[in-house]
Amino acid sequence: MKNFKFNLLTLVGLLLLFSSCTDDLNVTPDDDDVLTAEEFYSQPGAYKQALAGVYGNLSLTGTGDAGSSFLEGVDAGTSQYGRCLWYMQDLTADQIIWSYENDPGTRELQRNIWSADNPIVLGMFSRTMVEVAIANEFLRQSTPEKLSSRGITNSSEIANINQYRSEARVLRALAYYNLMDLFGKAPFITEDNPVNFQGPEYNRQQLFTFIESEINTVLPSLKAPMANEYGRLDQAVANMILAKMYLNAEVFIGQNKYVECVTKCNEIIAGGYSLNANYLNNFKKDNHTSSEIIFTLQSDAVTTQNYGPTTVLCNGQVGSIEANGSAFGVGGWGGAIRLRKQFSQVFSDPIFTNDTRNTIISAGRDIEITSIADKDQGYVFGKYSNISSTGVVGSNSTFVDTDFPLFRLADVYLMYAECAVRGASNATMANAVLYVNMLRERANNGATTANIIASDLTLGFLIDERSRELYMESHRRQDLIRFGKYTGGSYNWAWKGNGSNGIAISNNLKVFPIPTASLASNPNLSQNIGY
Repeated sequence: MKNFKFNLLTLVGLLLLFSSCTDDLNVTPDDDDVLTAEEFYSQPGAYKQALAGVYGNLSLTGTGDAGSSFLEGVDAGTSQYGRCLWYMQDLTADQIIWSYENDPGTRELQRNIWSADNPIVLGMFSRTMVEVAIANEFLRQSTPEKLSSRGITNSSEIANINQYRSEARVLRALAYYNLMDLFGKAPFITEDNPVNFQGPEYNRQQLFTFIESEINTVLPSLKAPMANEYGRLDQAVANMILAKMYLNAEVFIGQNKYVECVTKCNEIIAGGYSLNANYLNNFKKDNHTSSEIIFTLQSDAVTTQNYGPTTVLCNGQVGSIEANGSAFGVGGWGGAIRLRKQFSQVFSDPIFTNDTRNTIISAGRDIEITSIADKDQGYVFGKYSNISSTGVVGSNSTFVDTDFPLFRLADVYLMYAECAVRGASNATMANAVLYVNMLRERANNGATTANIIASDLTLGFLIDERSRELYMESHRRQDLIRFGKYTGGSYNWAWKGNGSNGIAISNNLKVFPIPTASLASNPNLSQNIGY
């Protein structure tokens, strides 16, 4: 059972935490029963409920049903954190096509022709800044002075609240990590700033320094890996954020930090995680039981209904020809997602025929997508499922019970291997090969037929292996940028740059534009070059 649950009522309660700063966030409370802060925090369990709201913003979009949003001018579908992240990391790269280009913002993203007015870009920027705001307000409301004024003196309760504060700081760091990666800059605001403060613009170096310092400060106070209740973060999650930052440090700040990445990978690996014996069990409705998953975005068909990434993926992967929704426990959206040829080809070698990661369905389909509107063109896939590992079907045929695996151990193994190839002095090629082969053997039901040797382990191999292992998990754009394959014309994919066979795109597209609305609300922000 999923232990740490938030629901719509939690988010209603959390609106009070930032209802006084709605002008700069464009947040609209839509419930008449929102309490004052003092009323809210006088309730038993209020601080844990408030913490649940900081987590809840990563899954929920509003205080009504799944279609509600408390962000002005942005609907639920274009402002859900995980969905926007998936759009921006995967839809903009070489793996998938979204068939319904009338859905706001999708056409521009998948053709790499977005602008500062793209609603999904606005949704992601706004959602992550709301996460910063909610975390900041939680930290303001949980200071020693606030606790004392409310008569909270029990040492055990104070210790729990201090634990919550550490988690809130990591969640804020995660939001700033996303902003640093996607936008290259962000307004910087902490709990020490007044409400409605228009933060100064921080560049990537400044954000990198803050995130690194913030996580390292709270890391000792976080619970050990796998020691927290499900749904809450621990030291492994904090280390994962640092590892991803160090892996991409040459892109972010122009510095080689592969040694630091390996250190964090080793700490995560030592945390007790293990590969799930069945690869696909990481993507089923009971994936909260997987020993491999480090952190998820929670989804529940009853208490957290949302149009998030797993609802989109489970329904979107249902083929227009196959009508195979029952195989995944959903009704399906009639061919919303198809595969670009370049992704299908990473599984084309016969060695991947029996690879459990290869969920591609090709029968009766052309690998080419010459018309995005033709949902019968292009292969489809079947990675995500609203059915449990024991065959129990989800409780709803649209909204799924499957959590989205934001971080998992397989990625750590591949990060270690990449650092070894890139020359990290504290990584060995023997361990790198071992980790890759653990993934290969898992994918082949224990057989060693697809195992590699050290000479096989190259950057070219790794960018393809990351695609095979981590597809549809919101990593691809970042990976292609790090490997020098995203912009320019050295590697093109179908519909890159709005050409059916792909054309070169300019370097400014390595970051997204600051949304026009965000520029208007904060004069300290400047637009990224090229927009």
